[in-house]
Amino acid sequence: MCDTLVRVLEGRVLFAKNSDRDPNEAQVLDWQPRRAHPAGARLRCTWIEIPQARATHAVLLSRPFWMWGAEIGTNEHGVTIGNEAVFTRQPYAATGLTGMDLLRLGLERAATAAEAVEVITALLETHGQGGGCGHERRAFTYHNSFLVADPRGAFVLETAGRRWQAQRIYDAWSLSNGLTLPGIADESDRVKTAVSACRARRAITTPAAHAATDVGSMMRALRDHGTADHAPHYHWSNGALAAPCVHAGGLLTSSQTTASWVADLRPGAIQHWATATAAPCVSLFKPVAVAEPVDLGAPTDRADDSLWWRHERLHRRVLRDPARLRPLVVCERDRIEAGWLAAPPPSRAAFAEGDAALAAWTARARAAPAIDTRPAIARRYWRIRDRRAGL
Repeated sequence: MCDTLVRVLEGRVLFAKNSDRDPNEAQVLDWQPRRAHPAGARLRCTWIEIPQARATHAVLLSRPFWMWGAEIGTNEHGVTIGNEAVFTRQPYAATGLTGMDLLRLGLERAATAAEAVEVITALLETHGQGGGCGHERRAFTYHNSFLVADPRGAFVLETAGRRWQAQRIYDAWSLSNGLTLPGIADESDRVKTAVSACRARRAITTPAAHAATDVGSMMRALRDHGTADHAPHYHWSNGALAAPCVHAGGLLTSSQTTASWVADLRPGAIQHWATATAAPCVSLFKPVAVAEPVDLGAPTDRADDSLWWRHERLHRRVLRDPARLRPLVVCERDRIEAGWLAAPPPSRAAFAEGDAALAAWTARARAAPAIDTRPAIARRYWRIRDRRAGL
């Protein structure tokens, strides 16, 4: 499950996305340079092979470690895309391009948001969408919606099988795993859409998108737990899926926000911010750019020394008792981010400063007394995932 928001302002477009996936499914920031390709070249995507373009743009992607495609990304021209799983009455194909493949292909082959919509829909009509999209349950599949933005505007694109509908955005929009556009919304699978809790999350993200005026307001929208105490509230069926900052811990479905991204898109002045870690509520948004690659490790679903897993050691400790442990992180986190928002440092410097802060926060959280306040179902769920990850 995911939430993606966009706000179109005069001379500026704000974009934000939380990517919600399986809790041990590490997500990596992946820098890919501009490339030329020989005539007749073929491209292997996640499940199928398609003809390669003669040239591809430089891209920065946030993708699940095992996929070719990406959940969030941007290219050298400022085109920025986030995708959403949607559940429809159209048949699900056993193979095809995943929504994440379509996102990456749109970034690699388009120089504007409008062109990216054309690229994605042409590929959808030609190759179809399908194939397994889950990590824990590889056969889990869905159709896709997209928010596509660049410094001059944005589009919402929704699909059901090979059907699609697109619309230019003139103010604000949010997507939360449900179809929203007239002409295709009637394809929605009502049961699966209800289980996704998309309406509860969109009731939070839609007003947040309309109210957003800067990068900070988009970051706050992605950190929202939908509660007055700013702590996740769990339901036995789907964990804390009813708010944008998603935490796993349910019996029927359990997603976790595994990566977050905010973009400030202006002609001639583009700035991206990515956590490169799970749980934006206890993460730093670091400045990132297509032209500034940073080595963050190559995580998988087993705990290692990559940034993603080092942060998980903090995140999973804080989850036990957020009321007591979260304040040990957020005050200093907010101070660091405020300085960066005022004057963004180079990416390498920001990640280095973030690493030092993460080490201090982790030591502080480990030393603090805490009681696991989560429901028994959530505690059991996380014990299993910790064991699988080798934590």
